[in-house]
Amino acid sequence: MKLKSLVKIGGVALLSVLALAGCSSSSQSGTKRQTLNWMLPANISTMDASKMTDLYSSQIENDTNEGLLRMGNSKVYPGVAKNYTVSKDGKTWTFNLRHSKWNDGKPVTAKDFVFSWRRTVSPKTASQYAYIFDNVKNATKINAGKLSPTKLGVEAKGNYQLVVHLIKPQSFFKYMVAQSYYFPEEQSVVEKYGSSYGTNSTKNGYNGPFVLKGWTGTNDTLKLVKNKHYWNAKNIKLQTLNVQVIKDPATALNSYQSGKLDFTTLNSTQVKQYKNDKDYKSYLEASTQYLEMNEKRLPMFKNKNIRKAFSLIVDRNQLVNKVLADGSKAPKGYVPAGMNKRNGKDFADQAYVKGAVTENTAEAKRLWAKGLKQIGKKSVSLTLMGDDDDNSKKVTEFVQSQLTKLPGLKITNQNIPFKTRLSRSQNGQFDIVISRWIADYPDPSNFLDLFTSTNSYNNGKWQNAQYDALIKKSENQDANNEVARWNDMIKAEKILMNDQGIVPLTQQGQSTLMKAKVKGVQFFPTSPQWDWSKVTIK
Repeated sequence: MKLKSLVKIGGVALLSVLALAGCSSSSQSGTKRQTLNWMLPANISTMDASKMTDLYSSQIENDTNEGLLRMGNSKVYPGVAKNYTVSKDGKTWTFNLRHSKWNDGKPVTAKDFVFSWRRTVSPKTASQYAYIFDNVKNATKINAGKLSPTKLGVEAKGNYQLVVHLIKPQSFFKYMVAQSYYFPEEQSVVEKYGSSYGTNSTKNGYNGPFVLKGWTGTNDTLKLVKNKHYWNAKNIKLQTLNVQVIKDPATALNSYQSGKLDFTTLNSTQVKQYKNDKDYKSYLEASTQYLEMNEKRLPMFKNKNIRKAFSLIVDRNQLVNKVLADGSKAPKGYVPAGMNKRNGKDFADQAYVKGAVTENTAEAKRLWAKGLKQIGKKSVSLTLMGDDDDNSKKVTEFVQSQLTKLPGLKITNQNIPFKTRLSRSQNGQFDIVISRWIADYPDPSNFLDLFTSTNSYNNGKWQNAQYDALIKKSENQDANNEVARWNDMIKAEKILMNDQGIVPLTQQGQSTLMKAKVKGVQFFPTSPQWDWSKVTIK
């Protein structure tokens, strides 16, 4: 999941081995000092890989558990799999597993992957990420309750070989298996805890560099401790990662200045103060913040003029430059810039619909008046839902101030905890909501798939038959045709933007302070963003 073009698999020779980069070794000197103090701006929601949906949970999951492969900058590295092969037609992937262990000393086997993947696609689990397995043979029918999970196209050949059967080529599959939804699960632990599995740090199994400690499911402090059973433990220098959830930027900055934190994010006011500090760094994420309108709950949002008015009234340049000032950029559309290119041309540039992301107050008011007349209303009162951290509150207040420039529109803000906002969004309990999506892998499909009419993340329930058909075509008829697939996705993005199915607000940036003594922290523009497995404290 990096910001470079995909490597095409279809032309690879039959079962040609794709080599993986190895990990370097180093001494374990100074282990008493190998403690890192980190902060998160929101609570994690779960440690159940089959039910995980948020970025912060996946950050913790990424270093306490491990999939077949691990993410790196522009490449994948060995994880539980020491190497893998891909058939010439790109449909059969064979992963050869190393002998690794869970934190209780039991072996991690191919059967743990089979169990986990079957559990995720089973309709009983109700995983929102079940759709990400749709290209694995029979996954869609299983999730629809039409086949048994045992029919999923994944098989364990002995304990240390996993064979995956895809229904069509998927060149970016190597990035997908590095994400938490493809991680293994320890069957005995899942069955032991049942519905409470993953709800706190003790009700889980860990096969990654660290073990999670001290998380009750709701508290604001937790700890990652080096996992002695991890296969590459000798090369993990960091002994302890102390994590604090701090929603208030001033509190976080004070903790950083007093030495209680080694890392903190900054808000716009703090960026102005610390932009020239030696510890300052800004990162641009493959992430889009956008406004969703609930068409199922409020039929008024089926009116295209109203949706377009909401977009045209927002001054995104003011939002990113004056309100946030944290490295965020005004978006060119839904799919973020810099994430994926073909022949040197950025997807976001080629799919750009200027009128869908540009302020035009006069046109917004004209379309708003036209839309109100069409739905038979003179005024409307709505609730705008967003997260309760400082930056989210700023964005919510700004969007409220912009939308209320439309005559007769009253907006009441509702800022609630991240976990609650996720739940209410998924259950359709909102009028309009500020959502965010960060790429799991560097392909436009990771964004565009979300707004097909049947996707579980399409919270606003926008629908367009032509859009659905293009996404389906890109994933089936054109799956092995790079040019055609690219063009399908560009057309789909333009439909989404021209119809204003959502309102893009920002391509998010992240401004931070990190102590100079901290070395080896890896930042990924895509999820999970941070990896602490190579950290050393000097």
